[in-house]
Amino acid sequence: MEIRVYTKNEQAKGHFGDGEIVENKPIGFPHEGSVVKRVGPLFYWAWAKSLKTFEIPLHPHSGFEILSYVLTGTVGHRDTLGNLQEVSTGGAQIMQTGSGAYHAEDLGKDTEMFQIWFEPHLAQTTKQPPTYHQYDHEEFPSEDVDGVQVKHIIGSSAPIQLVTDSFMSDITIPAGKSYAKELPAGYAHAVVIVEGNGSVAEKATVSENHTPATKGDFVVLSTEESNTAIYTASTDAPLRLVLIQVPTEVDYPLYRK
Repeated sequence: MEIRVYTKNEQAKGHFGDGEIVENKPIGFPHEGSVVKRVGPLFYWAWAKSLKTFEIPLHPHSGFEILSYVLTGTVGHRDTLGNLQEVSTGGAQIMQTGSGAYHAEDLGKDTEMFQIWFEPHLAQTTKQPPTYHQYDHEEFPSEDVDGVQVKHIIGSSAPIQLVTDSFMSDITIPAGKSYAKELPAGYAHAVVIVEGNGSVAEKATVSENHTPATKGDFVVLSTEESNTAIYTASTDAPLRLVLIQVPTEVDYPLYRK
């Protein structure tokens, strides 16, 4: 198993307006400077923070599956499909942009959110009609795994299923505890540390080889053989991470960034 940690200094930066919204981007657009260009069909990942209420005006998308996940605060949405809605902490909006639509986003003051782009087979999805759905926090199933809270966002046990081969969970590990997650052969875990400090290792690794990770880090794990990733919180505080699993390669052409 290969484990790589990318600090904020290795991630892209962005902003809207005069800095009303600032962004750290584990995976950025071309020429934005992020070390990681993509992880398989995981095309883009931004962590946006609003310093005051601000709207990103109407702009177009097509083909990609675009998820907005609210860490805290409120995010409004309007689009040319006729939707006008708002979602708050723990909720998500998903646009399968298909043949194309325009949308605008309105972030409340002190809102933090992820926007994540997944890349299906664009030659096929651009022939489909665009759709929009949103879900409140309470609509996502959660489970307790030996004290670890696992919230399912994308996948067979979650309300969101994508065309892109993917699943996504929001995981909170109590201080001093660990969480084991299988990593199938040919797949990758892409992980952003939302809160706390901890470490990442493969199942058979001795403790001295655990890779440290802290808030804001982007961790990418990949393997050519089935393995198990172990995520461990430090002894002084819980560790919260958002984990996405995608294949490292797909059987269709990916967009050339």
